[in-house]
Amino acid sequence: MKKSVLAGVAAAGVSLTAVVFPGAAAAGPTEVTFTIGGGNIAVSSQPNATLTPDAVLDVANGSLGAVTVTDDRRVIGTWRVQVSSTSFSNGQTDIPASAATYTPNVALPSRGTPVVVPGLPGTLGAQLTAQSATVIGANTVSWNPSLSVALPTDRTAGAYTGTVTHSLG
Repeated sequence: MKKSVLAGVAAAGVSLTAVVFPGAAAAGPTEVTFTIGGGNIAVSSQPNATLTPDAVLDVANGSLGAVTVTDDRRVIGTWRVQVSSTSFSNGQTDIPASAATYTPNVALPSRGTPVVVPGLPGTLGAQLTAQSATVIGANTVSWNPSLSVALPTDRTAGAYTGTVTHSLG
């Protein structure tokens, strides 16, 4: 019976080979560690902006300069930038934040492929969403918003100052 099995294997063209290794040493475990930083997300804006008054239209208009979100978190997620304002004052007359209309304008990514949704223009009497995005990985997005402040008829002459703040929300 042994001959017939071996003959059948040989006839089928099957080759049997056995490999014998001398006594191998036992492998030891190797512990591997590394640290991945969580990354940060930040919003930055220009430190100063000057609006141009238009006495005929009773408004002061202008650009706030570039606002940039730099997201190094490398996540699948979202971010949202909100904008708010203080009142504008010259020390004698206060113009409320609700007199300021913020227009976010188009946001352009310079890194990554975020899907950015601009906020709607609106008054800054309450906090507004300037831009929001759905992201995969690191990304950088910038936009150049404009601001228009309605000037009251009882205004006094002078330089008015207020603060517009962009924050991650």
